[in-house]
Amino acid sequence: MRVLNKIILFFMTVFFLVVANCQKKDSGETPMIAGADIAIVQTEYGKVRGYIHNGTFVYKGVPYAKAERFMPPAKPDAWEGIRSSLFWGPTCPMMASHNMEPDEGKFLFQHDWGYPSEDCLRLNIWTPGINDSKNRPVMVWIHGGGYSFGSSQELPCYDGENLSKKGDIVLVSVNHRLNVLGFLDLSAFGEKYKFSSNVSMLDLVAALGWIRDNIANFGGDPNNVTIFGQSGGGGKVATLLSAPSAKGLFHKAIIESGWNPEYQRQEISRRIGRAVVQELGLQPSQINSIQKMPYAELAAATQRALKKIREQLTAEGNEPKGYSFGLIPTLDGNFLPYEQSDPRALSLSKDVPLIIGTTKNEFNTSAWVAPRMRNAPLDSVKSFIQKKYGDKADAYIEAVKQAFPKDTRPTDLIDVDIMFRRSAVNYANLKTSDSNAPVFMYLFTWQSPVFDGDYKAIHCMELPFVFNNIGLWEEITGGGEDAYALADKMSQAWINFACYGDPNHRGLPEWEPYTEENGATMFFDNKCIIRYHHDKELLKITASE
Repeated sequence: MRVLNKIILFFMTVFFLVVANCQKKDSGETPMIAGADIAIVQTEYGKVRGYIHNGTFVYKGVPYAKAERFMPPAKPDAWEGIRSSLFWGPTCPMMASHNMEPDEGKFLFQHDWGYPSEDCLRLNIWTPGINDSKNRPVMVWIHGGGYSFGSSQELPCYDGENLSKKGDIVLVSVNHRLNVLGFLDLSAFGEKYKFSSNVSMLDLVAALGWIRDNIANFGGDPNNVTIFGQSGGGGKVATLLSAPSAKGLFHKAIIESGWNPEYQRQEISRRIGRAVVQELGLQPSQINSIQKMPYAELAAATQRALKKIREQLTAEGNEPKGYSFGLIPTLDGNFLPYEQSDPRALSLSKDVPLIIGTTKNEFNTSAWVAPRMRNAPLDSVKSFIQKKYGDKADAYIEAVKQAFPKDTRPTDLIDVDIMFRRSAVNYANLKTSDSNAPVFMYLFTWQSPVFDGDYKAIHCMELPFVFNNIGLWEEITGGGEDAYALADKMSQAWINFACYGDPNHRGLPEWEPYTEENGATMFFDNKCIIRYHHDKELLKITASE
């Protein structure tokens, strides 16, 4: 009888597989369509050819500008015929190798570093339709990696198909110059290099200009553009909000885990530039040869120069901290005439609605910063806190418990992010001080189950939820039902914000705008809730960090 049952089960399985396969063929659906006459769109510079995947039109590696080294971007060269735009464009070269990343880190992040070239001013587009005058909202993704690393293909979740399809939006992602190529200040060596300290940001302005002039043919609305970015990409979004030349090129903004320090003072950026030139053994009269020097030689000299200047500043009693030093945007009086806190900078974006937020654990101490603490017991955790906070240790512990009363693991006491959260709160307070547009604050608190839950809500954790790409990055999300459910809620909030300037939808409790007085913050978790000033005491106690 058992043998008969197995035979019956086998033939039933075969039958259903055959039926399913026939249904798929009969439906006429083809997941991938590519060919000589497929997905052709006219741009100002010539025609481009993409492909269609599951009904979404995709274009990759489209040139939006060109640039000589250290020079502002210029319009790209026009081309004859149809330009094939099927694969990622070049990525900006990086100054350091990532080969030394631990195996576990490589597994978690699944980095794709692409192929480097200084000719990297490219963008990618995902759209539900082309040449159809639909005027869809446009979302422009600015990748993370500080101001030195990363690209539009670096992480698996950057693929824009799911978000584009779900929201009927046009999604664009951008590559641009980074590190020494994007931020080396050579302005002390003549008018020619006047903008060299911020050409990375000028690239992004050029990309937004290209979108304004060309996106309609890709089904997008140039008058409804949302820029969004995470980590260094979030910092770039904040910088664009303060840049006069970017005004009017976008209409909404989202900053995810963005670090927003003061800009580099030009006194320091020029000092770095001179040190790099000195390390290269160049005289001022030879400065133009820096444009043709091999990138590896330039990068090595820059790393030596940065080390020397940091040591000098420390000896002078001006020890730099975090992203307040190095190759970052410079307050140059041209592209960036004002600090972010300057009322004149704030007035540039007073009509731009903003979502801003962070993850609960960011660079969590026990799994990332100090892995020796990964499974530390309570007494070891308390000893760690005592060494760091001294007589404030007990108050710190109580403030963490007040902010997150449901936490149970000893390491939860040391894994709560302070730095990115404080930056977000400070910027939100600035933005709401003189704004006609709402600010929506969030905290991503969902805890990943991967590696026994040790990584918690680490830096970048919210990205696959925003892009609705849980299945593309299971290494960090686990790929479970809870993750898919939260991704549905979070991606819809980002879509609604891009469409209407308001992230609210029926899947969430009412997300009221943030003010300095109410401290309203949306917690994204298995159960999404709004809390008010949940960590006010914690931020007060750790104000000196």
